Amino acid sequence: MSLKSANKVETNVYSVEVEISAEQLKEATVKAYNQQKKKIALPGFRKGKAPKAMIEKMYGEGFFYEDALDILYPDVVGEAIEEAKLEIVAAPYDVEITKLDKDGAALTLKVTVKPDVELGEYKGLKAEKESAEATDEEVDAEIKNLLERNSRLVTVEDRAVVSGDITDINFEGFVDGVAFDGGKGENFDLEIGSGQFIPGFEDQIIGKNAGDEFDVNVTFPTEYAPELAGKDATFKVKVNEIKSKEYPELDDEFAKDVSEFDTLDELKADIKAKIGESKAQRAKDAFESALLKQVCEGATVEIPQVMIDNKADEMKQQTEQQMAQQGLALDIYLQYMGLSMDKYMEDLKAQAEIQVKTRLALEKIVEVENIEATDADVDAEFAKYAEMYKMDVDNLKKFINPEELKKDLAIGKAVDFIVENAKVGKPAAKKATKKAAADGEEKPAKKTTAKKTTAKKAADGEEKAAKKPAAKKTTKKKEEAAE
Repeated sequence: MSLKSANKVETNVYSVEVEISAEQLKEATVKAYNQQKKKIALPGFRKGKAPKAMIEKMYGEGFFYEDALDILYPDVVGEAIEEAKLEIVAAPYDVEITKLDKDGAALTLKVTVKPDVELGEYKGLKAEKESAEATDEEVDAEIKNLLERNSRLVTVEDRAVVSGDITDINFEGFVDGVAFDGGKGENFDLEIGSGQFIPGFEDQIIGKNAGDEFDVNVTFPTEYAPELAGKDATFKVKVNEIKSKEYPELDDEFAKDVSEFDTLDELKADIKAKIGESKAQRAKDAFESALLKQVCEGATVEIPQVMIDNKADEMKQQTEQQMAQQGLALDIYLQYMGLSMDKYMEDLKAQAEIQVKTRLALEKIVEVENIEATDADVDAEFAKYAEMYKMDVDNLKKFINPEELKKDLAIGKAVDFIVENAKVGKPAAKKATKKAAADGEEKPAKKTTAKKTTAKKAADGEEKAAKKPAAKKTTKKKEEAAE
């Protein structure tokens, strides 16, 4: 038994006293000697061959104590925390060695523990749920997207540029007569009306002919990159070529060309069904999110800052990985978004606090409602992930802790419990808005913080923080014993 005492010293913080027996310390000094002996030389002995007793006689009996304590630290501290029945949320800190001699060792440390939660209402909640029925307008929009993807470009020689044309242009931008970085391009294909360039640029190309050279005068938006935001600019532009889109006939032959269906009606029916499935999933997700927001807002909990900071760091790492897959560094992405790293982290911590609070509330519901994931549930989840990632279940278990997976599954059941006990409200009438999806336009996604599952983390190679405390670092130098 390594625990001497564990006392609450402030909200969510305990002071823990740990004891190590003389026998434990002595055994650990032998391990420390075996780890260090190859580095130690004594007169009369070849390097690495000096006996432990001779080294201790020359440098003192406590020569290996600190190394021994490093060896013992993770296990004895982990055991003490377990004995105290504390669920810690971060590594121990303020570690102080209060005793270290032949009679054993003692140390004190502080740990931050998982906070308790006071739940608000979580049964009988009410939220709106959108319709999952696909509209004719949505089907037509998807058909339009198919036509766009299967269109071909033809060169235009007998007229000027109109909206919708693809123009091959050369351009170079100047602010106060000086060219700026990133403001030059040659043989750039620009679709007029796409909004790809800053406001006002594309409009000034309409009416120009192939071969025309002219100036385009614009003002950069205030939310643009800091060095250009709000500034007037002049672009020297030349139209090299004008191309327009030629669309296929919308008939049964088109349906055969772009799908496995024989008729246009069959294609439209399939599109309608898929849109309905997608809308149903979005409606389900939005309904759950609305309910979880209410659960989170109704809960009372004092969250340790370290939990928020750790979650924010995890979310930052996820974003960095996503950006890297697109060949973009996070700091460059933030520049495009007009955000400083400080502002980004501030926003991220606000989102992290909501995620942590929601998770804590769901864990409390699991406890209060005696919700459990069974071993069969865990086995089924492992089987699903094995199929998904084409991995053997035994290999998956090297990356995924079954107990952590069981906790995640219980959280999922808690969400189901909230949904099953909720009421569906009627959505308020909405004003018609332009749908970017109708034009196939892909807008920059808002930053999200969706939780990764345990299996997803393993698939991405993420390592979860170990429950066992890391070895405590000491400062004693041993260069004098090295050759």
